[in-house]
Amino acid sequence: MLSNGFRFHMSVCKFRQRSKWIYILLLCFLFLTAAAGCRSGEKRDEDAAFEKYTEELFCSEVSSNTISLHYTLKEPERFGIEQREATLGGFETDPDMIRAAAENMRQSLSGFEQDALNTQNQITYDILEYQTKMAEKSADYILYEEPLGLVSGVQTQFPVVLSEYRFYDRQDVDTYLALLQESGGYFDSLIRFEREKADAGLFMADYALDTVLEQCRAFLDMGDGNYLYSTFADRIQDVEGLTEEEKSDYIQDNALAVSDHVFPAYEKLMAALEELRGSGKNEKGLAYLPEGGKYYELIVKESTGSGRSVEEMEDLTRRQMTDDLEAMEQVLGITPEEAQETAASMGQEPAELILGMLKDGITDTFPEAPETALEVKYVPKEMEEHLSPAFYMIPAIDNTQENVIYINQAHMSDDLTLFTTLAHEGYPGHLYQTIYYESTDPAPVRSMMDFGGYIEGWATYAEMGSYYLTPLPKEQATVLQKNSSVILGLYALADMGIHYEGWSRMDTVSFFSNYGITDAETVEHIYELIIGSPGNYLKYYIGYVEFLELKKDWAEEKGETFSQKEFHEAVLEVGPAPFDIVEEYMWEM
Repeated sequence: MLSNGFRFHMSVCKFRQRSKWIYILLLCFLFLTAAAGCRSGEKRDEDAAFEKYTEELFCSEVSSNTISLHYTLKEPERFGIEQREATLGGFETDPDMIRAAAENMRQSLSGFEQDALNTQNQITYDILEYQTKMAEKSADYILYEEPLGLVSGVQTQFPVVLSEYRFYDRQDVDTYLALLQESGGYFDSLIRFEREKADAGLFMADYALDTVLEQCRAFLDMGDGNYLYSTFADRIQDVEGLTEEEKSDYIQDNALAVSDHVFPAYEKLMAALEELRGSGKNEKGLAYLPEGGKYYELIVKESTGSGRSVEEMEDLTRRQMTDDLEAMEQVLGITPEEAQETAASMGQEPAELILGMLKDGITDTFPEAPETALEVKYVPKEMEEHLSPAFYMIPAIDNTQENVIYINQAHMSDDLTLFTTLAHEGYPGHLYQTIYYESTDPAPVRSMMDFGGYIEGWATYAEMGSYYLTPLPKEQATVLQKNSSVILGLYALADMGIHYEGWSRMDTVSFFSNYGITDAETVEHIYELIIGSPGNYLKYYIGYVEFLELKKDWAEEKGETFSQKEFHEAVLEVGPAPFDIVEEYMWEM
C-alpha cells in the first residue's frame, strides 16, 4: 500500500527564534497589563486607540528578554525601546500569575468596541481574545510542559539561537558576550523547572532522558570545533569600525565565555537531570498522567489552531488518508517504489538553484512576494543526528532582507527530498509566507504570536504542492505526493493514539504494520519521538488538511471563478491565526 522503502521522516520544522521556552512565561503576552484607557464623553478614534494599545503591548513583551528583542527588531529604538541589561529570561511555574495576567488582558480588551475597528484590527482583537482564553486553560498545566522536547528542545535550539545572533554593531557583540555569561542562570531556572516537574510526578521517562543527555553530550563533544567558536569568528568579521586587534580580542573573549559559562551550564544541566533519573514513572503517553487527556486536548488545540476535537481530528485524518489512497490507486500501473526510482533520476542541483526553480514555478498560483536575500547554511556534522532535516530562521520584522535556511544533509537521502524540503522552508513555504505577510504591514504584536498549525500547515501544504513542480511526470508526482501525505497522516494518528487513546508500544507497532511498515526499530523510534513531543505532528498534518478544507470551501463558494492565486492571497493576508479566525476573515481580504 505504501512505499516499501519507508524512511522515517522527522518532521521538517520551522525553527522559531521566538520559541515558547525563550520567554519568562509560557504564553508570550501574559505579563502585559497596559490598560485600554478610560472612557470619556469624547468620541475617540477606536482604531488609533487600539493600535496604540497593541504597540505598547508589543514593546513591553518584546523587551522581556534580550534574545526576543534582538531577533524581533534590528532597530528597537525606532519603537522607543531602549537597550536594557542583557537577560535570557527563565521559566515560570506560578499558575496564579498566568490567570491574573489573562484577566488583565481580558479587562483591557473589553475597553474597546470591536465592531468599530477595521478588519485587520478586528483580527488582532480576536486573536488576543483567543490567546487569553487559552492562557486561562493552560494555567493548571504549566508543569506538563516539556522545554527539553526531543524534537526541538532547549538543549538543541539554544546553541543555534546563539550562533545566529546577528552583529549589526559593536554594541551587539558586547550584548552577546553578556548573554553568554547569563547561560548558567538560565539553565539553573530550567533545572528548577525540571525538579518541580519531578516532584509533581511529571518528569520524563528514562529513555527520553537518555536522548536528551545524548543531545547535550553531542554539543559538548564538539570541543574546539564547536560552531559557537566558528560562527562568532565569521560574524565578527562583518562588524564595521573594529580593528583587526579588536576582532581578535573579541574572538578570545567569546572562546572564554563559551568555555566558562555555556559548557558548564550544559554539564550542570546533565548532572541535575541524571539525579532525576527514575523519577519519571510514566513511560507511555499523556493519557496515563492525571488529567493527561485534558492536557493533550489543550496542547492539540494550541499546536494546531483547529477548533475540532481530537475525535474530529482523527476522523478528518482518516478521511484525508482515504482520499489520498484512492488517488494513488487511480494512477494505474505505478507503485510508490517505481515512482521513487524515477525520482532518483532527477538531476542533482544545488539548493540555491532549486530555490530559484521553486520561486519561478509558483508565479501562476501564488501572489507575488517582495524580493529578498537568502543564505543557505548547513547543520554542523556533529549535530546532524540531533537536529531537524531543515529549519528556517525568522528574520527581524524590520529586517526581512536577511533570511537563512539551514539544511541537515544527513536527512537529505535523495534529490527529491531536498527539493520538497526547500519548498517547505523556502518557496512557497516558510520564507515566502513570512516575507509576504510582513509586506502587508501587520501590527507588530502579531509577530509575537506563534500559531504552529497555520505556520507548519502552510509549509506542509507548500511541500505537498511542490511535487508537481518537479521534472517528474504528473502520475509519478501524484503517487509520491499522496504517499508522503499518507505517511504524515499515520504519524498524526499515532500521535493521537499514543497520547489520547493510550496506545502502548505494541499497539503502535501493530498500527503501522497494518500499512506495511514493519521495521520494529523504526516504529520504536517514532514512538519515542512522539512521546517526547506530544502534538508535534498534528501541527503539520492537521494544519495542512485545514488549508485543504479552506480551499474546498473557497472553491465551492467561488464556483467557476475559483482562482488558486486569489485563495492563497486571502489566507496569506489574514496571516497566522487559529483556523476559525482565518475562515471567518479570508472572505474580507
